[in-house]
Amino acid sequence: MYYSEIKTCDIANGTGVRTTLFVSGCRNHCEGCFQPETWNFKNGTIFSERIEEELLDSIAPDYIRGLTLLGGDPFEEENQKDLLPFLRKLKERFPDETDEEGNRIVKKNIWAFTGYLLEDLLPGGRKHTEDTDEMLSYIDILVDGPFILAQKNLTLKFRGSENQRLIDMNEYRKTGKIVTILGS
Repeated sequence: MYYSEIKTCDIANGTGVRTTLFVSGCRNHCEGCFQPETWNFKNGTIFSERIEEELLDSIAPDYIRGLTLLGGDPFEEENQKDLLPFLRKLKERFPDETDEEGNRIVKKNIWAFTGYLLEDLLPGGRKHTEDTDEMLSYIDILVDGPFILAQKNLTLKFRGSENQRLIDMNEYRKTGKIVTILGS
């Protein structure tokens, strides 16, 4: 897998201060895409173990809330295969904790942006692979849906067009219902 860019101390692509990984490769080719150079699967730099370690180190400080994956599209089949082992490492290094009442406390949250719908990523969906379920199990917030230029709205938080949803994946895993946040 290739990646186009890494941003540390990013505040635009999720809540809090984050590390953001822009993966390369996207088949959606949305009209008006803000990063069409990321459509090419070989754009940028090869994602290596050295880069994984640099990313994990950048996430370590207490003021970093988590990781954001976008691109390109992290849910292209090729990208899922390479991102899944990295997400496992992230959760091993920064495991969730439990409070006195037994509630899960996410130490470092993970946001992922995709041009596909959550329904496309579920079993039977067109982007579901052997890696998808586990990858989704690590994601706290999924921003889904293609960018639609006719629905562009610059006042929306963390999304570019009105059709896109911010899905609370922890709630989805508990209830099986799609719960959106921030008025999406």
